[in-house]
Amino acid sequence: MKFPESWLREHVAVDADRDTLAATLTAIGLEVEGVENIGAALPGVVVAQIVSCEKHPEADRLRLCQVSIGGQQTVQIVCGAPNAREGLKAPLATVGAELPGGLAIKAAKLRGVESFGMLCSAKELGIDADASGLLELPEDAPVGVPVADYLGLPDASFELKLTPNRADCFSVRGVAYDVAAALGSSVNAFEIAAVPARVDDVVQVVLDAPADCPRYCGRVIRGVNPVAASPLWLRQRLQRAGLRPISLLVDITNYVMLELGQPMHAFDLATLKGAIHVRRARDGERLVLLDEREVTLDPNFLVIADQSRALAVAGVMGGFDSRATDATVDVFLESAFFAPEAIIGRSRTLGLHTDSSQRFERGVDPELPRHALERATVLVLAIGGGEPGPVVEAVDAQRFVASPPVRLRAARLTRVLGMEVPGEEVERILRALGMGVSADADGWLVVPPSRRFDIAIEEDLIEEVARIHGYDRVPLHAPTGQIQLAPLPETQVPLTAFTTQLAARDYFEAINYAFLDAAVLKTWGADADAVALTNPLSAELGVMRTALLPGLVEALRRNLARQQSRVRLFEAGRVFHSGEDGPVERLHLAAVACGPARAEQWSERTREVDFFDVRGDLDSLSALTVGGGPVRFAAAEVAWLHPGRSARLERDGMVLGHIGHLHPALLHALDLDQEVVAFELDVALLSRRSVPDAGELSRFPSVRRDLAVIVAETVAWDAIESSLVASLGGVLRRVLPFDVYQGKGMETGFKSVAMGLIFQDDSRTLEEQDIEQAVAAALDGLARDCGAVLRGM
Repeated sequence: MKFPESWLREHVAVDADRDTLAATLTAIGLEVEGVENIGAALPGVVVAQIVSCEKHPEADRLRLCQVSIGGQQTVQIVCGAPNAREGLKAPLATVGAELPGGLAIKAAKLRGVESFGMLCSAKELGIDADASGLLELPEDAPVGVPVADYLGLPDASFELKLTPNRADCFSVRGVAYDVAAALGSSVNAFEIAAVPARVDDVVQVVLDAPADCPRYCGRVIRGVNPVAASPLWLRQRLQRAGLRPISLLVDITNYVMLELGQPMHAFDLATLKGAIHVRRARDGERLVLLDEREVTLDPNFLVIADQSRALAVAGVMGGFDSRATDATVDVFLESAFFAPEAIIGRSRTLGLHTDSSQRFERGVDPELPRHALERATVLVLAIGGGEPGPVVEAVDAQRFVASPPVRLRAARLTRVLGMEVPGEEVERILRALGMGVSADADGWLVVPPSRRFDIAIEEDLIEEVARIHGYDRVPLHAPTGQIQLAPLPETQVPLTAFTTQLAARDYFEAINYAFLDAAVLKTWGADADAVALTNPLSAELGVMRTALLPGLVEALRRNLARQQSRVRLFEAGRVFHSGEDGPVERLHLAAVACGPARAEQWSERTREVDFFDVRGDLDSLSALTVGGGPVRFAAAEVAWLHPGRSARLERDGMVLGHIGHLHPALLHALDLDQEVVAFELDVALLSRRSVPDAGELSRFPSVRRDLAVIVAETVAWDAIESSLVASLGGVLRRVLPFDVYQGKGMETGFKSVAMGLIFQDDSRTLEEQDIEQAVAAALDGLARDCGAVLRGM
């Protein structure tokens, strides 16, 4: 937000100098990014008029001018400006004046002719970069008056860096409220009287998308002078606010936007056909914008249309064919409220960034459109003339619900700030900010103005009091009170144990944003139940993540793009899903790996990381949860995993997570040209374990027996292991699979699984008969549960 200091001081009277004003703005949260000084006091520079202009006798490009400086006084000036002409009014630096940059004006001879001063350009006065000719002043500029007084110099342009929640400060009037509160003043009265209609002409308005545009105001003005130009004061304010003057109607809509914060648009009435419709764009609908680019729209865009075509992209930019031009005599002025969610991201989709979209994306005062339209009407009639019609307002009243009062408790305010702010000071601050305040025994009941939709809870009001009263006045002392540490149950493994384990296994921890582009989640097929943000930082960060892997894989992709051939990353963080009672949060742990399985070394051949490498890392995590229940592997059914190289992890019948290679189609969509193996787990299910129970180590030796059985190739190891545990009970201490064979000598569709069974008893040494009985029980159970037969039989 950029604006001239002089404009701000018109809305709020304060004694603070420029430096104090800049420091105050930053202190109250409206960070001043820059202050550009404009002009100076310019002593000796006056408004002058060229009364005669003749060719220099010795130079073709110079003019010999007689210049009036007030009364009967004239001076002779030699001037080389191409626009020097008789009757022109321009600034004159008289002999003895000093211009910005230290240029001292003296009497001089130019090509043998004396010159007693210098006619000046805007650049020479330090108020603009234009040095193409003399600064032309209006015909009614009073000759002899100091130019600094006439142009309101010296002045300065302030540029603010606003946070997304302070959309109300995208106007001079909005900033004035904060300045008034901070400097103990109040905003100047600014009444906008309704302009009575002089003609009956109207353009009807139909809200076809009331949720996106619940209020739309318009007015016809006939007979505007097409040759009327914006006055100097209006052009200068726009220039000092960083906008280029274009034409009277465009300049007035821009002026009102800067002054009040309401973007507007002016249509040439002659180009409109029938009623105005505010609707969603049709798929493939085309429109030529004001910058003469043709764009193709879809139903995600809101448009202003007449009965035959789209006229403008709502909240972003108007159309070229319906624009107000220098020949426009009859105009239709528009002023509307668009819901932020209907505008967010649309300008970026079109490759644009406009002042209008910047404001509508953050939110505009829903009560402002009619007032802004009246203000613009006053300016049009005062400068360009014309006859206004009645204001047409289409409104869906049910969309506007009055904000409930917010209670501010004095005790709560004191507790949060750590100091007591006098009650009268609290009331002064809130009233200066434009809020309605009523005191009661416990504090205050506050009604925020419609422009401050960032005020919703008590903490918002505490923040307002703190920043205006002064953050520097908040005492710097440590909080007191007893803090009770929440004990971690023994049945839960701490998250740090998992993260430490992954770090020990050569993974690096990553921290990503908790919000993503909705298109990214859609690419992953993980957009179901996504939680959309009401006021995102940008369209690319518009929804909360439903999984960690999309952000983690993007971090992996960036590392690969920076010549990191072996990447291992993990992240622990919360994911979010929509629920019946609001967003549901769960803590997840995810990891990704790609590139060589081991770091570059000499002892073994390089190979790419695969499913079993990453499964080993995952097994090391589940090993920390002794007694938490076995982790079962089943076929995965998620779109982002390779169907033949992935698994769903289950514990106690609940889905613990997924592991596997990313789907080739997903790799292609993400522009990844190598295999990526990943897993994501629900920490709440992963971290469960039984209470550690110390037991005596057996004093008796263990015995190992190796078995090889033939089973169908579809039989998973989990089924074999479960069968053995069920058949043998406590005497079986460990099962170690050491070989799987398929090939020559093995029937198609079957595989041989070799395993070592380790037996041990706590009360005696197992004898050969005990071992044989155990092996027989194991084979019977495998035959019954898995259809297994002993290999070699």
